[in-house]
Amino acid sequence: MHTESTLTAGQAAQTTLRPMRPEDLASCHAMSLHLHWPHRLADWQFHHQVSSSWAVELEQPDGARSVAGSGMLCPLGEDYASLGLVIITDALQGRGLGRAMMQRLLQDAGSRNVILNATDAGRPLYEKLGFAVTDTLSQHQSTTARATPALAADARIRPLRKEEAPAFLALDRQASGMDRSTLLQPLLATAEVAVLEQAGQVKGVAMLREFGRGRVIGPVIASQVEDAKALIAHWVHAYPGAYLRIDVPGRTGLKPWLEEIGLTCVDNVVSMCRGTPPSPATPWRTYSMINQALG
Repeated sequence: MHTESTLTAGQAAQTTLRPMRPEDLASCHAMSLHLHWPHRLADWQFHHQVSSSWAVELEQPDGARSVAGSGMLCPLGEDYASLGLVIITDALQGRGLGRAMMQRLLQDAGSRNVILNATDAGRPLYEKLGFAVTDTLSQHQSTTARATPALAADARIRPLRKEEAPAFLALDRQASGMDRSTLLQPLLATAEVAVLEQAGQVKGVAMLREFGRGRVIGPVIASQVEDAKALIAHWVHAYPGAYLRIDVPGRTGLKPWLEEIGLTCVDNVVSMCRGTPPSPATPWRTYSMINQALG
C-alpha cells in the first residue's frame, strides 16, 4: 500500500515522502540534469510507467511545495527488482532522506532480491542496507566509433520478426536469470532488435533504442563474446556519426575492445545486489545493460 510519511528537513521546512505523480516528472528531469545525467523527460516517463516510484516533496513555511528527491523500483518478475534514479537535492543532503527513500523502495520490493548500480557516493549507504558488490559496470559512448561486424559465410544479421518477440523474452530470461518481460515488452514497441543467425540458428540478439543524448545498445544477448561483438559492431556500423552508448559488465571482458573501436569509457560504477544475485542457467549471457537504472 502506498502511504505518505513526513520527514524532518530542518526548522524552516518539512518534507513528505509520497508516491510520485506524473506531474512530478518534469522536476525529476530537472534534478537529473543538475547532476549531468543524460536522461530525457521521455526516459523518466518510461521509468515511471514500469516502476514503483516515490518523490520527496519539500514544503516551505509559506506553503510553497517542490519536488526535492526521487527513487524508483522496477519489479522484474516475482524474484527480482532493479532500483535506481535515487536523487536527493543538494540542499537536503545529510538529513537521512536518502536512507528513508531506500527503505521505502526496499519495502516495496518485499521478498524480491534487489539489484542496482552504484556510484562511489552511494555505495556506502547501499552497503549499510545489505547490498554487496557483484561486478563492475563501465559506461561507453561516442559519436565517432567505427566497426564492421565480422560474420561467418553462413551467418547474417537481420531484424527481429514480430512473431519472435516471445522467443526474445524467453532468451532474455535465460541470459539475465530474471523475468524482465514487463520491462522489455513496452520497449519492443519502439526499439530496433538485431538477430544474429548462423545456419538457421539464432546466435544472439541486440536491442537499440533512443535514450539520453542519442541511442543505447542493450541488452545484448549471446552465448559467445565474438557473437556479442558482431552484434555491437552491427549497430555501430548502422549508425555512423550517431551518439551511441553502451553499458557493459566487467565480467564480459568487452571494455578493451569497445575502446579499440572508439566507444570511449566515460564512467565506472559497481553493480550490487541485496539477496541472491541473478544467475543464468544456460550458456546465454547478457553482454550489455538496458541502462544503469533498470539493469
